[in-house]
Amino acid sequence: MKRSPNKRYEVFARNYVIDLNASRAAIAAGYSEGRAAATGSELVSNRKVQRIIQELQTQRASKLELRAEKVLEEIARLAFSNMQDYTRVDADGKAVLDLSVITRDQFAAVQEIREDTTGGTGDGERKVVLRTTLKLSDKTKNLELLCRHLGLLQDNLKVTGLEGLADRLNDIRTRKHGTQST
Repeated sequence: MKRSPNKRYEVFARNYVIDLNASRAAIAAGYSEGRAAATGSELVSNRKVQRIIQELQTQRASKLELRAEKVLEEIARLAFSNMQDYTRVDADGKAVLDLSVITRDQFAAVQEIREDTTGGTGDGERKVVLRTTLKLSDKTKNLELLCRHLGLLQDNLKVTGLEGLADRLNDIRTRKHGTQST
């Protein structure tokens, strides 16, 4: 039994919003595996499918209580994380990792904590050294996202001052050739 186009569109859209993989979604909607990439690309461009995808994404965002403000707050936490919040300076002036005082929000910026041991067995000949590495999220990337949101970074070149250019060009053509173009 063949599915109606609208039903296939809905199945495609439901699968597409899972992982944004158009080929996989096309196959799940019953389209040919051999043409899945092309069909998926065509379906993503289809206005009916775009509407269904938009509705599904809006429903998901609502269900997850995703709001732009909440996302921006999280990006700001990551962007403004500071290694000093995770360390203290001991009596010898050395930085010591201290996670006992960080908040949940500060912990959100921690990308990795790793411990390695190097050296000997601790028998007095060679000292065992425990090294702890703390890696915070990528500040540059998160600051870039905030800058884009605030309009501080522009990917598009904004050209201004071209108002009336068509009229001026038309005047020049008229003077040069004696005819006016439309």
